[in-house]
This record gives sequence, structure tokens and C-alpha cells, in this order.
Amino acid sequence: MERPAWAPPGIDISVPSVSRMHDCYLGGSHNFEIDRRTARGVLERLPGLPKAVQARRAFMRRAVAYAVSEGVTQFLDIGCGIPSFGGVHEAARALSPGAVVVHADHDPVVVAHVRHEFADDPGTAAIGADLRRPRQILDSPETAALIDFDRPVALLLLGVLHFVPDEDDPYGAVARLRDATAPGSLLVLTHAAYDGVPAPRAQVDAAIGVYRDIRSPLSMRSQEQIARFFEGYEMVEPGLVSMPQWRPDAPAEQQDPYAYSGFAGVGRSA
Repeated sequence: MERPAWAPPGIDISVPSVSRMHDCYLGGSHNFEIDRRTARGVLERLPGLPKAVQARRAFMRRAVAYAVSEGVTQFLDIGCGIPSFGGVHEAARALSPGAVVVHADHDPVVVAHVRHEFADDPGTAAIGADLRRPRQILDSPETAALIDFDRPVALLLLGVLHFVPDEDDPYGAVARLRDATAPGSLLVLTHAAYDGVPAPRAQVDAAIGVYRDIRSPLSMRSQEQIARFFEGYEMVEPGLVSMPQWRPDAPAEQQDPYAYSGFAGVGRSA
């Protein structure tokens, strides 16, 4: 197997990565053959999944715009994935040139790529850290250099919480991040769910099985279970809804059915 020149040393390119599979869904180029092959296995079961990924990116841009409109210009993008056109950095800087972004991910390829992409940007950092260990994120020197925790911060958890099973205490991790941020901070999240997926349950479960086979199982939580992540936050209207329904830029035409898969929401801490 030929090793791409951009692949960081020590990375096993025979093991698929959720972040690089996500890059495949977006049509990116920073993925390996094993990622593309595994992604095809998911798309055989859920061919419209890229539409859901695109809807998540569109929600992110609207949520970032909302944060900036509320005076929040510090962003912690946890489980950031490989940056692509229209990402958090671009969305924030387009509205607030002084916005700062800390990208955190446990995939070394992601971290290496973000560091290369933003090497000349003092307002951006990338750290290797795991959501399940919030202190890795909060105590990082890179985080301390950019984030002032005495001012509100936007915590972005986009498409990551459904990869953290209940036994790893995702609710506790989110609560610890909430408690470390100032009043007026925002929680921005999206989460996979069976709700809204335009496919039979067995077909969805077959796609989930692909992730389980690569040891990245999905936890498909209910709307009520997802709402629990917002404990200690006041929900921003319109609440926890499907991604296209959260503050659309204009009265939107009906989108691809897959865009309505799962839930998205924003909360503000008291």
C-alpha cells in the first residue's frame, strides 16, 4: 500500500478513521484507501448520508454566525475532523476577524493536517485530545494561550457525541466542559438519531454495523436523551430540532430527506 506524502509518520494507514471517512463524504482528499473502502460500505446502506453531513456543515455556519452576533468569538471545536472549505475557522473569521479557534481531535492525521493548514495563523491551534478526557482539552497549553475562560466560549460538539457510549460518561464530559466556561457560553451540538432517517431501521443498523466493525460504534440516542446534554444551559430558539430547521437563513425549500436525520441545537449557560 503506497503511503501518501502528507501522512504523518507512525500512522497506520491500514486502519480506517471516522474523521477521514467524514472527509470522504465531503469529497475531500485527505483520506486513505481503507477510509474510502469503509465509507463505501456505509454509503451502500445509507446513500444519502453525504446530504446529512452537508446539512451539519450548514447548521454549523449558522450557529457560528449566531455566536458571533451574541459577542462570542472564542471557539473550542472538539472532534473537529479534517478542515475543509467553509469550516469553523472560515465561518468565524468572515464575521469576526479576531475570532480564535482551538481544534481538538484524537486522530493524529487530523491534528497534523490542521497544524499544517493554519501554521501561519496565531489565532488558531490544534491539539490531540479526547472529549472523554476534558482536562486534556482544558489544560492544554495551546488552549490556555488562545482561550480566555473568563469570557464566554462556544463549545462545538458536531457529530462527535454519538461516538461516545454511555459507559464513557459523555454527559459528565459535557458537564465538566460547561463548568469550566464563563456564563453566557454556548453549547453547539449535532447528534445522530434514528429520527428522520429516510431508511428502514434494519438498513440504518447495517450502516451502524460498519462503524462497529472498525471499533467506532455509534450510539443513536433519542431526542430526550440528546436534550440531557443541555442540562445547565437555556435552549436557544427553536430548541433541539433537525438541522435544516435550526434558524434557516431564509424560508427554505424542502431539502433532501437525509438532511433531516438526527438533531441539532444551541444552548446558552446561565
